[in-house]
Amino acid sequence: MNEDFQLETLAVRAGQERSQFNEHSEALYLTSSFVFDSAAQAAARFSGEAPGNVYSRFTNPTVSMMQDRLAALEGAEACVATASGMAAILAMAMALLKAGDHVVASQSIFGSTQQLFGGILPKFGVAATLVVGTDPAAFRAALLPNTKLVFIETPSNPLTEVFDIAAIAEVAHAAGALLAVDNCFCSPALQRPLQFGADLVIHSATKYLDGQGRVLGGAVLGRKALAEEVFKFLRTAGPTLSAFNAWVILKGLETLKIRMQAQSANALAVAQWLEAQPQVQRVFYPGLPSHPQHALAMRQQASGGAILSFEVKGGREAAWRVVDHCRLLSITANLGDTKTTITHPASTTHGRITAEARAAAGIAEGLLRVAVGLEAVGDIEADLARGLAPAA
Repeated sequence: MNEDFQLETLAVRAGQERSQFNEHSEALYLTSSFVFDSAAQAAARFSGEAPGNVYSRFTNPTVSMMQDRLAALEGAEACVATASGMAAILAMAMALLKAGDHVVASQSIFGSTQQLFGGILPKFGVAATLVVGTDPAAFRAALLPNTKLVFIETPSNPLTEVFDIAAIAEVAHAAGALLAVDNCFCSPALQRPLQFGADLVIHSATKYLDGQGRVLGGAVLGRKALAEEVFKFLRTAGPTLSAFNAWVILKGLETLKIRMQAQSANALAVAQWLEAQPQVQRVFYPGLPSHPQHALAMRQQASGGAILSFEVKGGREAAWRVVDHCRLLSITANLGDTKTTITHPASTTHGRITAEARAAAGIAEGLLRVAVGLEAVGDIEADLARGLAPAA
């Protein structure tokens, strides 16, 4: 589609392919396989000599439309859709790494991603070094001659640390490594990592791309040559996105920017309110001047995003009290929904990593993460205030 179109237009129009029925809304192709006109056509499609659909594990028109639309939004040459965000990271690693390779990743990444790099990939001979902090020099110091991939999540989960994508891309490329950026928290509505030098973008489409907590999905985006390697793994191993989930995400993308703008504005208001609460020790939100990487965030992102974390005085007991007093906010570890969610990272999203690893990552027992939705700001604040109020 014309690259001159703005993001809002691409989110609604990019990637659409109409069938012979000339439908206005994208069609949902619920079929496991596709019929060929001849044996020769079947052979050509199976070999890749001719374009066309073969089997929905790796070729489906609805999935293709979703991939093309997301690629347009991220400014990527190609997109490979997966069954979940973690499937996207696994597919990238299995396609682009081999035994003897080394990964440098931020310590400030999702708990399951830490488990993948630290517990699963080593079984296949791929080692990983986790870097504490955001300083590009720390990433440079962790590089080895066999480093093939640098992986960051910005803003990070759950402390919203912001990493300098351009600087870390320079570090990775100087060592002959690729840089992959998990763009889940911002989505292309707020940040496009490829513009800053990243080689790959990872998404959990479950989050903001769908935006309404309906389905699971993931994606790997980047240059066509890299995407083709990921596709080869996907075709064989099968952690692919279903047609139905792709169709739901396609419709979610249409409202991505307006949702992200509204939710980011709500998050900023809630973050400012939390900073004024005496029971709150610290607020982590890139849109606040108090955030250590605020200036960088404002250069890299269109806004501070919709996710914040805050630490309450009194540790886990006080944090759980806030959670248990919520009547409006959904107590769930998911994020990116139109409904505001709250979770205690130390016992949920990062509960499987060691206490030492949590401490190194700055995930305190009193920390809470809130993914701000589209409810009225006053109602969100009132729900949090109930648990922050001094115990009777």
